[in-house]
Amino acid sequence: MALKCGIVGLPNVGKSTLFNAISNNKAEAANFPFCTIEPNVGVITVPDERLTILEELVNPQKVLPTTIEFVDIAGLVKGASKGEGLGNQFLANIREVDAIAHVVRCFEDDNIVHVDGKVDPVTDKGVIDVELQIKDLESIDKKIQRIEKIAKTGDAKAKKELAVLQKYKDHLESGNNARTLEVDKEDRKIVQDLQLLTAKPVIYVANVEETALPDGNAHVEKLKDAVKDENAQVVVVSASIEAQIAELEDKEEREMFLAEYGLKTSGLSKLIRAAYTILDLITYFTAGPTEVRAWTIRKGWKAPQAAGVIHTDFEKGFIKAEVIKLDDYQNYKTEVACKEAGKIAIEGKEYVVSDGD
Repeated sequence: MALKCGIVGLPNVGKSTLFNAISNNKAEAANFPFCTIEPNVGVITVPDERLTILEELVNPQKVLPTTIEFVDIAGLVKGASKGEGLGNQFLANIREVDAIAHVVRCFEDDNIVHVDGKVDPVTDKGVIDVELQIKDLESIDKKIQRIEKIAKTGDAKAKKELAVLQKYKDHLESGNNARTLEVDKEDRKIVQDLQLLTAKPVIYVANVEETALPDGNAHVEKLKDAVKDENAQVVVVSASIEAQIAELEDKEEREMFLAEYGLKTSGLSKLIRAAYTILDLITYFTAGPTEVRAWTIRKGWKAPQAAGVIHTDFEKGFIKAEVIKLDDYQNYKTEVACKEAGKIAIEGKEYVVSDGD
């Protein structure tokens, strides 16, 4: 399952700089280059050191990492919900993504004009929130109109749906995002077909000046405080530094560059990890002489579901899977040695796949 992440943000917040850095990220992609699908859509491989470990152990013909698709969603300005700028295109694109990476300006620079004349990450966040909330309210209202007619006939199911829709409407009209409304799983299914924009998981990308790395600045702290109740991730990056990192192909040179700024990993890696965390995703691997490959699945999936990611027939005809823990593979070096040590488990349909299996 390929993860799709939409990058959004107001003008002059560093959104395009970050996307361009991702697009040109040679070091992260290693031998698996970024490819552009459209001018504003690209696919990059997910960096995972465990693939290198497996490659050394198995010596396969090829190594295939899992991928993440980034969409540079343009056109958001005040009034986007009413079609201002490229609003309609923006809103159509954002419905298709799994998660939103919301780039927020947290740096001061007199040479880069802010659309509102001053740097205020909380206000900037609010502008985008309002546009998405307005669009969500339109979707909710349309469904309410349909369900009301059925509810008036006395239909119990329709009455329940109407009550849930009204909860969402009240919540949005109070200036809140749909993701912050506390409802149970069954109630959430009632709005699932609407693909509410403010219900999507969000990662706030605080774009700071290089001197504010690695921990951020006062603007970042304000942003963190503003989103503390949203169950959202905040990732601190410097888009200008990411652009420089993207140009470095030599691993040692890259590590030295990161160390200069007190960084252990690039902002791109942090962004991808945050996306996996917020979407409850994990990775498992298949390994053999032909290929070593990473597969992305939801946390909690059982073996048949995980096998279905490889091919739907594998899920339908699933009987068993041979599973090795990566630490055991590293320790015993070969499948034969793992088997002799009793470290290969034969797992059935109820086995819940773990990250790194």
